[in-house]
Amino acid sequence: MSLQTVLGELKARVGGEAKVGAWITVDQQRINSFADVTEDHQWIHVDPDRARRESPFKDTIAHGFLTLSLLPALTREVQGSGVAFAGVKLGVNYGLNRVRFPAPVKVNSRIRAKSVLKEVAEIEGGIQMVREVTIEIEGQPKPACVAETVSRLYF
Repeated sequence: MSLQTVLGELKARVGGEAKVGAWITVDQQRINSFADVTEDHQWIHVDPDRARRESPFKDTIAHGFLTLSLLPALTREVQGSGVAFAGVKLGVNYGLNRVRFPAPVKVNSRIRAKSVLKEVAEIEGGIQMVREVTIEIEGQPKPACVAETVSRLYF
């Protein structure tokens, strides 16, 4: 496919209904592993006994950045794994325009993502896309994270 063909297909999807991905459980092992990698061992994340006693959440919670770092896994089903268009050499994360963490992810919660394509533009050698990704917490009214992601496809 040519850049112009893919650009046209993507522009037709802007603002469309969000797809929803599968649930992922955020257990204590995942939280502890993230704490080890990032060297962020704040007790609210890694000390269940203290969190039950002292935390306003009465349990440990995932790091906000752990939730954000799960975007590739959470959006794999939503956006498809790998590059979805013939002729595209690679896709890259370009950045984030905005990120918010409205609600904590308590240990053993399940989260999933839905994604809406907001903008598509041609750039030198490729296409830039802006998506609004909402990470939902099962059974909770507020999302764990709302992020505006920017990614690029290069031809």
